[in-house]
Amino acid sequence: MGWPNMVSKFAIVLMLSMLPLSLEAKTQVTKQPFGKTTDGVPVEIYTLKDGTVEARIMTYGGIVQSLKIPDRKGKVADVVLGFDSLEGYEKNPGPYFGALIGRYANRIARGEFKLDGHTYTLPKNDGDNTLHGGTRGFDKVVWKARVIENGIELTHVSPNGDQGFPGTLTAVVKYTLVGDALHIDYSATTDKDTVVNLTNHSYWNLSGQGNGTILHDELKINASRFTPINTNLIPTGVLEPVAGTPFDFRKLTVIGSRINDNNEQLHNAKGYDDNWVLDKSDSQFAEAAEVYDPNSGRVLTVWTTQPGIQFYTGNFLDGTITGKDGKVYVHRAALALETQHFPDSPNQPKFPTTELKPGQRYHQVTEFRFSTR
Repeated sequence: MGWPNMVSKFAIVLMLSMLPLSLEAKTQVTKQPFGKTTDGVPVEIYTLKDGTVEARIMTYGGIVQSLKIPDRKGKVADVVLGFDSLEGYEKNPGPYFGALIGRYANRIARGEFKLDGHTYTLPKNDGDNTLHGGTRGFDKVVWKARVIENGIELTHVSPNGDQGFPGTLTAVVKYTLVGDALHIDYSATTDKDTVVNLTNHSYWNLSGQGNGTILHDELKINASRFTPINTNLIPTGVLEPVAGTPFDFRKLTVIGSRINDNNEQLHNAKGYDDNWVLDKSDSQFAEAAEVYDPNSGRVLTVWTTQPGIQFYTGNFLDGTITGKDGKVYVHRAALALETQHFPDSPNQPKFPTTELKPGQRYHQVTEFRFSTR
């Protein structure tokens, strides 16, 4: 006579005991003010937390201000370079620490390109080139934010003629954190033919931000070819094999083992600052790169739908910047892995196109996965 009641009570208790677990598994998203820009625009910072992994993202520049992950012993550390205050980012825009980059990531030669028979002129902010969208790219605007499941959605409307680019471009970027992975979903639409290339410019040091250099880290890039550059850091237009060169990272290789080789490409960039052509089909979501820090045991794996990845070894960091927690960022204190279309594609007809037309939707996905070994 007591069995039905016992079973029903047991079922209810079981269901209730499972409910908090499912709620706890969902990423916690909180918001705080993070000061005002020099123009007086309020900036917010959102904290995404799932277990021991935590990402903090600003509405200013869509910047990943911190990212905390555990090492092999469970000790948590912040593994991206940046500043403790908004003022730090405004005073030191050059490194692009953690920022969303647009309209066009990387370099456009001579600050111009042709589209539909018209030549568009852009501001030159890197010698004779336009770098990362110009003098006021997407890294220097305040994005509109709203909370979504497991993260936030950022939106920015770039008007026609912004930094010389044609068309009103509406960019939407979603940051979500689930388990041990930070997922970035980029999309954009336009009302006029234009070009677009979006990425995130986080600087990684898996030993912890400000803790030495990344020369001891081991890197793998799933690419058989790269796009060599000239002395102005612009691709020559040729896809060269990495085999037999210091650019062969098809298996885990210590980053510092060949960085000082007598190689023209390394001399041009003062280290690694090149685009690798990923070994995958167009728009396929696949593993692009892996970084392993033997000191902490932390592993970063990069997955993307993009055709290329820029590997940069912090060659222009020189110890003059003091970042979070008073840490001085020395030469090669971090590395960047920027998933992207190839540099200068608007001027390189043999490269995958970066053109976007009305009615089309630009869409790319990149994911940073964390683990230990």
